[in-house]
Amino acid sequence: MNNIADQLNAAYQNLTENCLELGRDLTSICLIAVSKTKPAAAIAEAYQAGQRQFGENYPQELQSKADELATLQDLQWHFIGPLQSNKTRLVAGHASWVHSIDRLKIAERLAAQRPPELGKLKILLQVNISNEASKAGISAAELDELALAVSTLPQLELKGLMAIPAPGDSERAFAAMQQLSANLQQKYPGAIELSMGMSDDWPLALKYGATMIRLGTAIFGARTYARNE
Repeated sequence: MNNIADQLNAAYQNLTENCLELGRDLTSICLIAVSKTKPAAAIAEAYQAGQRQFGENYPQELQSKADELATLQDLQWHFIGPLQSNKTRLVAGHASWVHSIDRLKIAERLAAQRPPELGKLKILLQVNISNEASKAGISAAELDELALAVSTLPQLELKGLMAIPAPGDSERAFAAMQQLSANLQQKYPGAIELSMGMSDDWPLALKYGATMIRLGTAIFGARTYARNE
């Protein structure tokens, strides 16, 4: 069994070394521990080791874990998976961040369903940067239109972009995302976040300006997919 505290410590040490090498400010990088399919006990163990940012892909799993771990202060949930309109309320009521917005309808539902006492829900727009037919996300050409529409919605705060490149396309895709992010920030100065890079390619993502990296297996070990949500 993985020792989660040791794995977290190794991940942060590796992140520190990469930031030093690249001249990046470590405090500007958010490491998200992707906890999908892992039990709440594993999240609690990571929390006790100092981790506060966790990523989930399934709305019902997010709700269940958020309710079970509601007493843990400062824990923030990042919803990073595809989101269907009939599940938006679960995410609006529990997440602090949503990384995967690629339709205005979903953003509108999140805005309408976000409890005011939770403050604004932070939103990233997902770009299908490798133009994969099987992958969610908007095209680069659609970005301006969706960003404008989302930026006007109440209870939402446009914070940046997210992408998951196709295998073998990481460097080109990360470079393209870095440029899209720079362009977006010219119109929306607060949209500074760039969520890209996972356990196998995050150092390259850092090179191209990632501010959020999503690590699952590097912290929690291999996943099991025993449910269909």
